[in-house]
Amino acid sequence: MVYTLVLGSKNLSSWSLRAWLGLRQFGLPFDEVVIELDQPQTQAEILAHSPAGRVPVLKIGDLAVWDSLAILETLAERHPDLPFWPADAAARARARSISAEMHAGFAALRDELPMDCRLRTTMPAVSADAAADIARIQALWRTARAQAGGAGPFLFGAFSIADAMYAPVVSRFVTYDVALEPPCRAYADAVMALPAMRVWLAAAES
Repeated sequence: MVYTLVLGSKNLSSWSLRAWLGLRQFGLPFDEVVIELDQPQTQAEILAHSPAGRVPVLKIGDLAVWDSLAILETLAERHPDLPFWPADAAARARARSISAEMHAGFAALRDELPMDCRLRTTMPAVSADAAADIARIQALWRTARAQAGGAGPFLFGAFSIADAMYAPVVSRFVTYDVALEPPCRAYADAVMALPAMRVWLAAAES
């Protein structure tokens, strides 16, 4: 099965990065349909693929799955041989929890530090809510890495859906030169060094 992923501009679409990174990192073949965001025709082009009017959308034959976490969960279900989630039940529960927290929260961070892969700038003044978001994310990363016990460089040791969910945050922290604690900086460096992440960033640059 070759999937089709409908995604937004790679420089700007954080939700698209999550789904794309999951497919690419686990070696699943897929075709891309890239829709440029913030253009007069953008909404009509997205609606041709998704009734929700948002990207990303994973197309599996006649089936369309939208929302990045739903896409990643669908892929995990369809490919149980691939380690989309940690093998350990407790780690898997924690990974799902922090992925859902990313999915539903951190609105101030999203608003005040939007994803822009090409931009490099200094950390702007942010609201107390955004600062709290940054602190909470670092606490999540620090705890996950401590519980992983050095089993690998990612949140739960090996790369998982949780890392795909936080990859756009890593990109934001690099863009805005956010000061990170050493364990969090090491984690961010590991995500940025992923070959798949480098491919995405090169495409965003172009």
